[in-house]
Amino acid sequence: MTLTQQIVTISLCVIGTMATRFLPFLVFSPKKSTPTYIQYLGKALPAAIFGMLVVYSLKDTNILSGSHGLPECIAIAVVVALHLWKRQMLLSIAGGTICYMLLVQLIF
Repeated sequence: MTLTQQIVTISLCVIGTMATRFLPFLVFSPKKSTPTYIQYLGKALPAAIFGMLVVYSLKDTNILSGSHGLPECIAIAVVVALHLWKRQMLLSIAGGTICYMLLVQLIF
């Protein structure tokens, strides 16, 4: 990439990031209440994304060869335990990811 292309790429990334961050504040006035559909999305999307992550993570797991899916099962157990203990989705995701990476890199 030339210097001009790098500058244009970085500028477009900055503009895209700023637009997605500031647009909700411009569209939804603080004086009005948030529409019920948007409130519903705020409650439903985190669980849906978490479910999608589980499906995506396990889609290529082969239980008939290699480690037989044992690192994945252990990481899922860690995610469930962390979530039942702390009820914080980011902590659960990070803990499960760290556990899985340590298992795959150091043990299996």
